[in-house]
Amino acid sequence: MVNTDELKKKAVLIFIAAIIILSIALFLPAGTLDYWQGWAYTAIVLIPALFVVSYFITYDPEFLERRMKYKEKEAKQKKVIKWTTILFIIGFILPGFDHRFGWSNMPNEISIIADVFVFLGYIICFLAFKENSYAARTVEVMEGQKVISTGPYSFVRHPMYAGVILMYLATPLALGSYIALPFFILIVPFIICRILNEEEVLLRGLKGYKEYCNKTRYRLIPFVW
Repeated sequence: MVNTDELKKKAVLIFIAAIIILSIALFLPAGTLDYWQGWAYTAIVLIPALFVVSYFITYDPEFLERRMKYKEKEAKQKKVIKWTTILFIIGFILPGFDHRFGWSNMPNEISIIADVFVFLGYIICFLAFKENSYAARTVEVMEGQKVISTGPYSFVRHPMYAGVILMYLATPLALGSYIALPFFILIVPFIICRILNEEEVLLRGLKGYKEYCNKTRYRLIPFVW
């Protein structure tokens, strides 16, 4: 039985930490608070998070508890996390410097459109989480876990990662930076490595997953891969 009071405390602490870290990463390199792309991105990422966390605390606290576990068991996943974290940090710091020194000089319309795609990626992730209570942060097969083939999982095998990739690729543009885009693009191959290793784990330990893979052929994009 999940202690929802403890879960709420953890969620609040993580949310506060996210605000602090994101603010430091965006506005400190920018050297100013006059960075509307940074404010818009922060709002688009964090405000929906409040509603999502509230939803899962109410309807599926077990899922939220699983998402708060960060310790990976798979050696391949540890390497993936290491390199994606490095790229992620660089990618988030660069837009602030880009804003300060005016390297990209990106039209506002591009940033606004990118914000829409960031939000769309977030919605895809939420729909995947809502459908699959076992979409933990770590790669493993849990007790009682079942194959999910409904909702977004009826189209692709890894809708959460599809949403994450969309968010990542739109993020530097939402923040007004062409310079940071290559670092987020480089994250994609690591996500693909994560997916392939995750499928190895699921094929070994999750009953019915092989049949699901045969039925749902595409991993991320229908008719592509």
